[in-house]
Amino acid sequence: MTTAANQQQVDQLRELGAATVYEAQGAKGALDSGMKPIDPTVRLAGPAFTVDCRPADNLMLHHAVQKARPGDVLVVDAKGFLEAGPWGDVLTIQAMKVGIAGLVINGCVRDANLIIALGFPVFCRGLSIKGTAKNQPGKVNVPITIGDVLIHPGDIVVGDRDGLAVVAQEEVASVIAASLAREEKEAKQREAIAQGAFTSELLGLTETLRRLGLT
Repeated sequence: MTTAANQQQVDQLRELGAATVYEAQGAKGALDSGMKPIDPTVRLAGPAFTVDCRPADNLMLHHAVQKARPGDVLVVDAKGFLEAGPWGDVLTIQAMKVGIAGLVINGCVRDANLIIALGFPVFCRGLSIKGTAKNQPGKVNVPITIGDVLIHPGDIVVGDRDGLAVVAQEEVASVIAASLAREEKEAKQREAIAQGAFTSELLGLTETLRRLGLT
């Protein structure tokens, strides 16, 4: 049985950041670069509450905010549809009321200025003022795919200005350990650079550069 990540682990992943986590877990789990925060200052981490919904219909989002638990991140596959904004300020206020930590949506949102003012982390493909219907069924807490990344309910989503990384819940402890080791290694590299070392030396690139006639 998989053990859910605890709050301390979630907080650690948030502080470590998406790029460090992605690299530390073997350059996997990164959502594509089309998924951007509407406010680049936000940081996000939490277990995925997954939502599979139809394009241009947000019925399942109204359902999801009733079912998600405090600290969850809504991770929504809206099929990458760009000509509707199924999430806006009203759903944001509802999500914050129940303690949802943020939204990742494979689609668009609207009311961006109000969402930013509320301080609610949102990652999406863009903005669209167009409205949606509220008719189509979907699913919650099922595996979904965004780009080439498979996301299971409970996987930890880490997001910041650099992008989004997904950590399988059974790998959280090992990814944190690898991330901390990477942070320590990079701290030593920065110190060596301050002392006059070059990145080519630190990364073992000297022989490659010599072989290519670049010395």
